[in-house]
Amino acid sequence: MDSAATDRFDTSRFEASRNRLASLAYRLLGSATDAEDVVQDAFLHWQAADRRRIRVPEAWLTKVVTNLCLDRLRSAQVRRERAAGAWLPEPLLDGDPMLGPADTFEQRESVSLAVLTLMERLSPIERAVYVLREAFSYGHAEIAEILDITESASQQHLHRARRHITAARRGGGDVDPASARRIVEEFLAAASSGRTERLVALLTDDATAISDGAGGLAKELLRYDTPQRIAAVVRAGLRPTPAKRRLVGGTPAIHYALVNGAPAILFVIGDQVVGAAMFDVTGGGIATVRGIAAPARLARLAEAWRRHEPEPPLVPEW
Repeated sequence: MDSAATDRFDTSRFEASRNRLASLAYRLLGSATDAEDVVQDAFLHWQAADRRRIRVPEAWLTKVVTNLCLDRLRSAQVRRERAAGAWLPEPLLDGDPMLGPADTFEQRESVSLAVLTLMERLSPIERAVYVLREAFSYGHAEIAEILDITESASQQHLHRARRHITAARRGGGDVDPASARRIVEEFLAAASSGRTERLVALLTDDATAISDGAGGLAKELLRYDTPQRIAAVVRAGLRPTPAKRRLVGGTPAIHYALVNGAPAILFVIGDQVVGAAMFDVTGGGIATVRGIAAPARLARLAEAWRRHEPEPPLVPEW
């Protein structure tokens, strides 16, 4: 095989792993944009390597991507940005290949916005062990090889990661998808009609809401932590006004969607998503509402939506 043919073959081997690597990087970083950058960096490493000496390309690429992500998580710039109070996981429309494996509960949970947010409480190494084990089913011997740690250290990191996430997880029992959708549709109907007391009833007692502000312009995330305050803010936010329509560039339709496996409503003008609200629904009601309007945070979701065949909107004109 000549060098050009070899390069084409090796490129195709990398491309066959691209979606899996992007899914790994997304879970580790919580950002689709950063995940794409890491995968591209991994490709450059792959091109520069003596590939004849790489016996198991999948394992080699997994190690490169994981360690590139760890470098980012440990960087002073990333720590400053995430400590500044303006970071949210980047949402992805269901069906996006970057969401990766979803065969088990652990795989689906590891890519939920709730767990991506909770993983901010973990150290970078705990985060890596948790993702490699829970989402990709690597054994501790394999994780130890990827991270250059011992098997016992891998087990200890996993134990600590699970403990932190379990302690912070909002409980209340599982809710089937149909019930979750019904609750979110009721929430939208109550907010649109001004029934604040119904909004409060649909929220758990310890509900929280997080938003990047109208138009995604807030320098820090806006947080609300009582059902009454959340209901008031949601009611005010969903009241259409000429100023709000000017801000978003028109009159949106409101669609139901699944985002990172959870119910969401999307504000759409033409084929452009201009805002999104994602919900964590438990047996007790809505535990968390996340509102995102910043175009950069919605870029990949918006691109996926343009290729999507949506259902009729819940609200044709907002």
